[in-house]
Amino acid sequence: MKTLQHLLAMIRFSHTLFALPFAALAAVMAWTTPPPADARVSFTWWQPLGLLICMVGARSAAMAFNRIADRRWDAQNPRTSGRHLPTGVLSVRQVSVFTAASALAFVAGTLCFWPNWLPLAGALPVLLFLFGYSYAKRYTAWSHFWLGAALMLAPVCTWIALRGPILLGDVSDLLPAVLLGTAVLLWVAGFDMIYACQDAEFDVRNGLHSVPARWGVVGALRWAAVCHAGMVVALGALPVLAPQLALGWIYGTGITAVAGLLLCEHWLVTPDDLTRVNVAFFHINAVVSLGLFVVTTVDLLT
Repeated sequence: MKTLQHLLAMIRFSHTLFALPFAALAAVMAWTTPPPADARVSFTWWQPLGLLICMVGARSAAMAFNRIADRRWDAQNPRTSGRHLPTGVLSVRQVSVFTAASALAFVAGTLCFWPNWLPLAGALPVLLFLFGYSYAKRYTAWSHFWLGAALMLAPVCTWIALRGPILLGDVSDLLPAVLLGTAVLLWVAGFDMIYACQDAEFDVRNGLHSVPARWGVVGALRWAAVCHAGMVVALGALPVLAPQLALGWIYGTGITAVAGLLLCEHWLVTPDDLTRVNVAFFHINAVVSLGLFVVTTVDLLT
């Protein structure tokens, strides 16, 4: 039991709520959007269970794999040297077993959507893409967008899992999920740039790549602001380009609130004061994801 507690702490299990609300929101969107007249989609009670298993399994596997891949850098970085692998609290073997078990759980979760075979067929490519992020920082400063794309898969894959039969005949049905996913990609890339400002000097010294390492903290905060402005634009485009969702003023109020929270995030973190990065990263972003889910779900259901 103690080992499991350490494993869950290592992957910051509670931070699953960053991506899970967007997967849940995509599910509500998929369930409430009428299918074309000639299409048939069946929704079952075990689909939400499958979504939960897939989300938790995929994120747990990706985070655990990332800790294995980065253990040498983590040991050298004063900010991360106290993590479970560098300190020996957990062994590479234990984390590897946990990674494999989480990946298998993810694959098993895709069976909840059968006879829609698309989730099962895409399980391995999705895992490989998630694992690939762990090495992106070694080669490109744009690794933040890789992380954003990884979380973008949450709403997009949820939509595919629930409306696969429609997509096989009409790919344009995927548009609402792509718009929501684009917002997620830009949101994650932006706050990851802010978070990476803490390691800008370490990255430069060790030949690692990131936006703060390449353009400095000031440049990174500007790039993050551009990304977050893009997120608001993508969210605003959702009711315009996907009118079938019938989103109204409640959703509009939610977008306004998200914009305000993002402004607050950029007000908290300045080039001269990075001490409030964790507050901006964890607290504000948790409110953004959960709040947008609640507000949009209320709009969709009313």
